[in-house]
Amino acid sequence: MTEFSEIREASLGEIALVFLKLGTIAFGGPAAHLAMMEEEFVRRRKWMTHAEFLDRLATANLIPGPSSTEVAIFVGQLKRGWRGLIVAGCCFIIPAAIIVSVIAWAYVRFGAMPKVEGVLSAIKPAVVAIVIQALGKLGRTGVRSTLLAVIAVLTAALNLFGVSPVMVLAFAGLAAASASGMRNRLVGIGPLGLPRIVVLQKVLGRPQMFAGAVAVMAGGAAFPVSLGRLFLSFLKVGSVVFGSGYVLLAFLRTEFVERLHWLTDKQLMDAVAVGQFTPGPLFTTATFVGYVLAGWLGAVVATAGIFLPGFVLVALSGPLIPRLRRSAVAAAALDGVVAGSLALMAVVAWQLGKASIVDRTTLVVFAVSLVALIRFRANSAWVVAAAAAVGWVMPGWFMR
Repeated sequence: MTEFSEIREASLGEIALVFLKLGTIAFGGPAAHLAMMEEEFVRRRKWMTHAEFLDRLATANLIPGPSSTEVAIFVGQLKRGWRGLIVAGCCFIIPAAIIVSVIAWAYVRFGAMPKVEGVLSAIKPAVVAIVIQALGKLGRTGVRSTLLAVIAVLTAALNLFGVSPVMVLAFAGLAAASASGMRNRLVGIGPLGLPRIVVLQKVLGRPQMFAGAVAVMAGGAAFPVSLGRLFLSFLKVGSVVFGSGYVLLAFLRTEFVERLHWLTDKQLMDAVAVGQFTPGPLFTTATFVGYVLAGWLGAVVATAGIFLPGFVLVALSGPLIPRLRRSAVAAAALDGVVAGSLALMAVVAWQLGKASIVDRTTLVVFAVSLVALIRFRANSAWVVAAAAAVGWVMPGWFMR
């Protein structure tokens, strides 16, 4: 029986329930979210194959916006078209946005952040274990040749030396496409004399045109705080940000601290901290900022602004993925981007591991989590919940 023959259908109700669950329990940032999605949709529910999941992960890394949220939107689109696209994205975002809004309310009312150091310190080693488990499973599909393994290693090295994620993914795609062209003695020249690699531009061209148009529309002189300006500012940020939450921090600081003067550095750092320790997308940092600036309505407007580009970009690029696979050179380039995406996940796991596995206690949490995931095939959500419970009940074990 082939992998594709086992694929199961999904109703809108099932999609909504699963993504509401993930939006409520998916701690740890994009790498952890993707690991949980792989477990949920590929291994447990069999909604898609590893290859389909990896293609969508690669495409999400090539367009602006929050990669894990865009993969969620891709999954909904694959299963139920545009209705699934909307349901999956909204249900993944809304639980986290509600949690962040409540924390922002407490922050504004009481002027301080909740004390969650013990919980955070316990969760992080468990998240590293989840990412390592996912890399092991995805790597068997995404890095299936010596060439792709070499590209993955080079991609990781370039990223560790400070090259941006977008640039290293472009390198990975071009390297794989070039190797494919040389191996098959094909440059793929079409009737117009253009290389067939131009197909890749279709997956990037329309989304990037959209992102550029939004950036121009949202530019201009500073204004007093208003809901319209708040929406446009976050729409611009959501349309042009690639990479991690730290890249998002740089954009937000430029927009709201330096240019508009709506936030202080302390407020911005508190907003990013909330986005880091709450479940769901890191881009719910925008929800916190929106509440601080304009209350509950501001939280809604900011959330809509920063996530809307992701929905549009996925809707534009999703139908092109099968077309890429039908072109030999473009498919090879996509394979390279897949390998590069997994390498970036490995770099994140390494960096998070160095920061979070710092003593005997955190090492024990990591080891127990990894054994539970690999040996006993425990659900990653329960692993995170158990680690959080330990950190909450015995915070002194993790306080340094």
